[in-house]
Amino acid sequence: MARKLPRLQRVLDAPALASVAYGEVASSLYFALGIVALHALGFTPVVLAVVGVLFLIVTMSYAEGTTSIGESGGAATFVRVAFNDLAGFVTGWALFLDYLIVIALSALFFPHYLGLALGVHSIARHPGDLIVGSVVIAAIATVRLFRPTRLYSLSLVVPLLDLVTQLLLVVLGFAFLFSPSALTRGLDLGTQPSWHEIAFALPLALLAYTGLETVANLAEQVRRPGRDLPRSLFLGIGAVVLVTVLIALVALSAFPAPNGTTELGTTWLKAPLMGVVFALGPDIAYWVERVLRVYVGLTGALILLTAAVTSNSGFGRLAFSLAEHGQLPRRFGRLSRRSLHSPETVVAAATISIVLLVASDVTSNPVGFLASLFSFGVLVAFTAAQLAVVKLRFSKPALERPFRVPLSIRIRGADVPLPTVIGALATTLIFVAAMATHIGARYGGPIWLACGLVVYLLVRRERGTGLLAHVEPVEEAELPQAEFSKILVPMKLGEIGEEMVATAVKLAQDRGAGVVALHVIRVPLDHPLDAELYDEEERAAASLAEAAALGADQGVVVEGRSIRARSIGDAIVRAAEETGADLIVLGSAPKWRRQSRFFSPTVDYVLRRAPAEVLVVAFPQGVLEEV
Repeated sequence: MARKLPRLQRVLDAPALASVAYGEVASSLYFALGIVALHALGFTPVVLAVVGVLFLIVTMSYAEGTTSIGESGGAATFVRVAFNDLAGFVTGWALFLDYLIVIALSALFFPHYLGLALGVHSIARHPGDLIVGSVVIAAIATVRLFRPTRLYSLSLVVPLLDLVTQLLLVVLGFAFLFSPSALTRGLDLGTQPSWHEIAFALPLALLAYTGLETVANLAEQVRRPGRDLPRSLFLGIGAVVLVTVLIALVALSAFPAPNGTTELGTTWLKAPLMGVVFALGPDIAYWVERVLRVYVGLTGALILLTAAVTSNSGFGRLAFSLAEHGQLPRRFGRLSRRSLHSPETVVAAATISIVLLVASDVTSNPVGFLASLFSFGVLVAFTAAQLAVVKLRFSKPALERPFRVPLSIRIRGADVPLPTVIGALATTLIFVAAMATHIGARYGGPIWLACGLVVYLLVRRERGTGLLAHVEPVEEAELPQAEFSKILVPMKLGEIGEEMVATAVKLAQDRGAGVVALHVIRVPLDHPLDAELYDEEERAAASLAEAAALGADQGVVVEGRSIRARSIGDAIVRAAEETGADLIVLGSAPKWRRQSRFFSPTVDYVLRRAPAEVLVVAFPQGVLEEV
């Protein structure tokens, strides 16, 4: 009966998280390969490999920062802790841009893979792709406004599809397409491509490795974050880098660049993996090519759709974290029980993504413009995150670090991680290259940050808080921090009962308390107390077992008790006295307010006679109803 709510679950082990990491990061290959190849030409595999190694170095810093701080928010959180709220906000605002661009690009490329798979070419051409992409973004937002998106629950299935699809293309590509001579045909570093094009391609290559922030935000759902999170990140992302380079070798063999251009970056810019499928056509049976076309196209469309959904979710998680710490308006920190994110966040993500998508269409190279904006945001965030890890080594040397970036040197009494220092220098240099070569990064990035600073100033002015001051979350700063050693939570059927069990476990986890889950079997007056009630006994055992499982996931001991009584309220009061509980957690359904009373008779009875403090959660009308 006790539902494992997303904010409370610690259900991801190392293999599951590695799978999620692969799916989150590898999905970007479906839209990044073509734009990188357009500029790096035959050096595309080398550029992707170099940036992939840098990405792994950055991942080490993320692993240390995320496991040390233990909060959601990714780089914005540990930058805030290391420096101040303003620095954390700037990092988070830059990351907002990346989430929005991934949503926009995923939606834009979605109709190209879908149209080529189904033979509906109208949606794979302009302006059909722009219209379909905008509709997809709006549809995702509409669904998320009313319920958690089901595609997000496929986070373990989609990576498997992704891996199978990409490995299939690698195997077939090396069997029929790979050619070292084709890769080097017309290649002349410094001329074709020019050094300017290489400098232009390096920031764009970061687009091939999106999703690190989304994975880092899952730290609160990992069973053993100190151990599983780093291992999973390195395993999943390492596999992504390897597969990305292999597919690039296949794709550039199929579409070499003897004359300073490649069809991979022109004809197949918006569906590069479908280009590989079409290149295989002359070498495989017709029916195999047709099946492969449909399979890769549909799989690519599903993966891109999932990437848009998870980026929308990541945007919401980050907005919630910033709002909690007084960096965004309070309404962005108020979660909807239908969508798990504030409606304002969902609408904002969809609206700005569509605006970016439509606005980029007026440029000569919409994909390149969006990719350059992405490079601005990700480079700001990566550099800030690595500097924060170094700063924390000095300012908080005693901070528990379940994972530490290796190869440290001693400087002024602190262990400074060399990989992090090298990574920060590398991302800074690439940032300089992006600002020098990319118009989108040079102008669009600073304009985006300026807009964010205006928002930040207005929020702090409204709160009457200093720009650099640290703001604690409302639940920590404004709610009384009473100490409880034992929490009693009566079990009941319905969503409200499930929410109350999860609330009790969370409170116990925060305060190191124990939980007593009480299931009262109400015996009718015309039955003796010891009457045979097999169905009720089975339901009681099942609900108590699930409550214990939920507690185990959170490291909380949940003691189950099943008692028979004529009155549920009286049974709760007696159980609180017998167990020595100092807090009772109850929920109040909205149906009682429709009957001109605020609480049910049971809640009212407990409030009048309880020997301990009572926490009553009154749910708004239309949010959770009794079943």
